[in-house]
Amino acid sequence: MLVKDFTYNLPQNLIALHPPEQRDGSRLMLLDRFSGSIAEDMFYNLQDYLRSGDLLVMNDTRVIPARLFGHKPTGGRVEIFLLRRLTAVEERWECLLRSSKKFREGQNILLESGMSAVVLSRSSSENWLVEFTGNELFDHWLEREGHIPLPPYLQRDDCSGDRERYQTVVARESGAVAAPTAGLHFTREMLTRLELNGIGTAFLTLHTGLGTFQPVRVENVEEHQIHTERFVIPPETAEAVNRTKAAGGRVIAVGTTSARTLEYSAQQSGHVVAGSGEADIFIYPGYSFKAVDALITNFHLPESTLLMLVSALAGREYVLEAYREAVSKGFRFFSYGDAMFIS
Repeated sequence: MLVKDFTYNLPQNLIALHPPEQRDGSRLMLLDRFSGSIAEDMFYNLQDYLRSGDLLVMNDTRVIPARLFGHKPTGGRVEIFLLRRLTAVEERWECLLRSSKKFREGQNILLESGMSAVVLSRSSSENWLVEFTGNELFDHWLEREGHIPLPPYLQRDDCSGDRERYQTVVARESGAVAAPTAGLHFTREMLTRLELNGIGTAFLTLHTGLGTFQPVRVENVEEHQIHTERFVIPPETAEAVNRTKAAGGRVIAVGTTSARTLEYSAQQSGHVVAGSGEADIFIYPGYSFKAVDALITNFHLPESTLLMLVSALAGREYVLEAYREAVSKGFRFFSYGDAMFIS
């Protein structure tokens, strides 16, 4: 199976640079993988396609303002991209560093409002171990001074509105550097209406990492090494998923992050198990889903692992046909774009 088999032509003007005026005001493409039909509606009408007894599983990760800007003592501008916290006591993080000149161990970086950083060592061929010190709690400083890490394909700096709109309404567990974008379409009012109509909601956490934007650099899909991401599945979520399936309801993953986490947990026994760890499951056509019955997702980049996951659920040719139709009808693509419901 070749990576190029998952490409499609996308005009640049269809990439959504900003969110819609209302969260649930996106268009919704409807794929019935059993009949092969393709239809469309508005996201605020999602309830019309759900059934009492269905369970939505949502990722409650919260995006941290992971982009930091500072300068070296000599004046050179520096960008720090936080990847993950390694220790909270010393405030040590694995980071990407960008500057016009190379970094060295022991390099000092001056940041806003009295915060500073020191480059300790390489943590990998691309990443660095960095320690932060200042006169206030780092998390408080970060919320004030950090910038939202918008996807690189948006090709713009973050603005004040992104602090709200690049978070889901259920975001509560800080740690992601990219939003679980399928969840961006939901409002609290919508979730309440769904619950009143017998549609359950359960939560898990998967801290989306920078690897979600990394291109697949091999020709054969099977040779790709998937990135790992930290996850937590609470006992009540595992119980809700297994109970739903036993009762004949549908487990509907809200986003590929939720789908990957559920399938990672279920790959051994077929049942979702509570726990935490590092998910490294790579899902592409040929995979047999064990936990997920349906998927709510956005439109993904060509040749991406996310598009491969969607194709594994619905079939590559069917999904690419839907993408071509979405292009022809002017759907909005990627993180701030429109949604798809695969049932």
